[in-house]
Amino acid sequence: MQMGMQSRQHRISSWGKHALTGALILLFLVLSGSQHANALPAFARKYGLRCSACHESWPMLNYFGQKFKDNGYQLMNDRDAPIWQNPGYWPVTFRITPIWHRLSVGKVAVDQGSGITRITTSGFDLSGLDFHTGGTLEKNFSFYVLPSSDATASFHFETVMARLDNLFGSPWFNVKLGKFELDNLLSEKRILTLTGNGGIYQLYHFIPVGDGNIFGQMGDNQLGVEVLGHSYNDRTRYSASLLSSTDGNVGMPYGNAYTGFFTASQAFDTGKLGVDRIGAYAMVGQAPTYYLTTGGTPIPGAGIGNKSFERAGFVGQFYFGQHFDLQVVTQHGSDSAWFGQGYGDPIDTAGAPNNLPGTALPAGSQAPTWNGVLFEPHYVYSPQLIFIGRYETIRMSRQATPGTASNLGNISTYTLGFRYNPFMTSRAGFAWHNEYNWLHQDGTGPLAGLNTTNVNTSEVLTGFDFDF
Repeated sequence: MQMGMQSRQHRISSWGKHALTGALILLFLVLSGSQHANALPAFARKYGLRCSACHESWPMLNYFGQKFKDNGYQLMNDRDAPIWQNPGYWPVTFRITPIWHRLSVGKVAVDQGSGITRITTSGFDLSGLDFHTGGTLEKNFSFYVLPSSDATASFHFETVMARLDNLFGSPWFNVKLGKFELDNLLSEKRILTLTGNGGIYQLYHFIPVGDGNIFGQMGDNQLGVEVLGHSYNDRTRYSASLLSSTDGNVGMPYGNAYTGFFTASQAFDTGKLGVDRIGAYAMVGQAPTYYLTTGGTPIPGAGIGNKSFERAGFVGQFYFGQHFDLQVVTQHGSDSAWFGQGYGDPIDTAGAPNNLPGTALPAGSQAPTWNGVLFEPHYVYSPQLIFIGRYETIRMSRQATPGTASNLGNISTYTLGFRYNPFMTSRAGFAWHNEYNWLHQDGTGPLAGLNTTNVNTSEVLTGFDFDF
């Protein structure tokens, strides 16, 4: 058996060498056939700018691109108003990604064998389809609409917002209404990674094990109103949002509760190193834990018994010359003890507890709290080729139930990858995307007590990310 394993390892090693050689040859061919990178299609057709004017690597914005976005997708010149545009211009971009990926999930409960195994799946797949359209309706009146589907073409509205820009002639006062991404300095909607666990920021979605609070997910687009302001050069900026506590779900399914999201940041010139930015954010809100029922079933929209939650931290963007930058996010999070015991969402989560009159929390219940940090470095070899890394870790500092293992739910995850854009014109863009992600979580295995409490998940992905 040992000889057989050695033979198999030799075959795997040989296959790996051939695969690596093939990948290097493909990279060389793509590099040798490169062209200059131009603008993202939707706005390139309007302004004729190169991609590198607004993007460090599409879809991630650079300093100028963030200023363009803060101005309501305007350059503040005569070409902003639609009346001056070519009648044939249509501000639309489609984006979809055919991929091959290999997903390996450790410690899955099964009926066969020992009752637990690792499941590994590989094959060809598709991402969902994003249908972006945005721009100006008139000077200082802007909009953005994003119908988005999953891989089965089931559509929903990811973004629908209208915005009034430069009210009273000042960039310090802009108002946005609708469903939109929160003003996170590190944008998840412009993330450069695509794997299941690496394609999101874990800090933006973290929920402690057994917690019922789905409402504090900073990475999800939310429904509400936002006031945003910035200096003329965009070095100083702030935002304040009032959101329905529905995690972006339409139809007011949960009740009468609101969340505030606040940010402020300051950029400063570091000479040849670049323009760095530091800032802070806070998400403070309430959400229901008690729902009126009919026939024992919670009634949508009838949520009351609001309890509180908060997320707060610091952010930083640091440039170290023309090619290298580092983005950092920290977070301290806290939920009400009621959320910590699973209350919060019986509407979409069948069987979730409902804080009916007379309900009492288990003795000793306490508010769960945690701390986390994210580091994301980029090496921009050119506007066409970027290397990406990320490390995130989240550590529970207090569990909702005394006596629970202190590390239950802790997460560590690593992501590595690169994107190469052989071209990016005013009509279409293309990226060859390659990525690896590994995630470890403590205590969430299916069979506690049999050395199965920790779960490791890995994914390798390659694909063509294109828009037009």
